[in-house]
Amino acid sequence: MNIIEILNLIHEYKEYDDEGNSSGTVRAVDNVTLEVKEGDFVAILGHNGSGKSTLAKHVNGLLMPTAGSVMLLGRSVPEADPIWTVRRDAGMIFQNPDNQIIGASVEEDVAFGPENMGVPQEELADRVTEALSKAGMSAFRMSSPNALSGGQKQRVAIAGMLAMKPRVLLMDEPTAMLDPSGRKEVLKTVHELNREEGITVVLITHYMEEAADADRVIVMNEGKLIMNGTPREVFSRVEELRACKLTVPAMTELAYELKQEGLDLPDGILNWKELANALCNLN
Repeated sequence: MNIIEILNLIHEYKEYDDEGNSSGTVRAVDNVTLEVKEGDFVAILGHNGSGKSTLAKHVNGLLMPTAGSVMLLGRSVPEADPIWTVRRDAGMIFQNPDNQIIGASVEEDVAFGPENMGVPQEELADRVTEALSKAGMSAFRMSSPNALSGGQKQRVAIAGMLAMKPRVLLMDEPTAMLDPSGRKEVLKTVHELNREEGITVVLITHYMEEAADADRVIVMNEGKLIMNGTPREVFSRVEELRACKLTVPAMTELAYELKQEGLDLPDGILNWKELANALCNLN
């Protein structure tokens, strides 16, 4: 079942000159058609300004299309009334967790969303407990968010979304401001939620190793969707990705360079284990 269906989506921004007069439009998303199945883990890649964040913001109604359609769970997102019903089903996690944390304690912050949805008090405590457990933050329930690391704050933000029981997690470069340890914590949590809870994940990232672990990788360039396939299929197209100012996972890059030097290696090697096996199998 498709949980997200995007058809011929166009989004244009107005440009203004220094005096505030309209000077034209910029097409940030250019005729994109895309389907995401329920339970998928999809990574979206693209250089800055490629349109990937703009695309994701249409799924939960943060932006409205200039043209085309966006469907979530079979419902039109632009026509949703009230719009919060869409944002309940498709929660968004941003780069900086400090921009999403408002509570004086972790417990208070996680309760904020469902409380504003009108969830009864007797159910609210259960939702908070369950969400913190799933995000691996139960031990910090009474802590101040200000005392947490970046990775822990991002997991609190994820718990806050989980308490609203979304079907889709939209994640806009959620690890960009984290150190390697924090990135590992957050991605581990997200993969567990996808695998064990069946939550559909759409991850926008600049980290190729994060994309290599997805079910599907989408590449955008100048507002257009130019690649859509498994990580192995997409990362086999090294020169095309380079032309879009993108890299590939480190082991994919190494395998590609070794192949250019004459070694008979397969395309689309994604990690060191695959590279080691391929090297061992050389004649």
